[in-house]
Amino acid sequence: MKLLVDQNLSDKLSVRLQDQFPGSLHSSEVLPRRDKDTIIWSYAEENSFVIVTKDSDFRRLSRERGHPPKVIWIRSGNTPNALVEALLRDHHDELLAFEHDPARGIIELG
Repeated sequence: MKLLVDQNLSDKLSVRLQDQFPGSLHSSEVLPRRDKDTIIWSYAEENSFVIVTKDSDFRRLSRERGHPPKVIWIRSGNTPNALVEALLRDHHDELLAFEHDPARGIIELG
């Protein structure tokens, strides 16, 4: 599973998670810093990424457009990067199952 970490999360996450989520990137590595959510969505879809975000707009996009891409929605509010990283690591197996579940387009953590 490759994660595309949204701009509302630390750009360090994609680097720190390479051991469990190889090929992951921060959206700022491939798109302008303040790109619209729809552009991030399209990039993730075209390049087989799962979006990680705190932005509820991606929940709306998932309902409107379906999947792919799939979305991991971090619902823990204003939390330290270490907690977001721990959430993703602690739910690694669940996230891999989610990626392969054709019925689900979004998963909420936090």
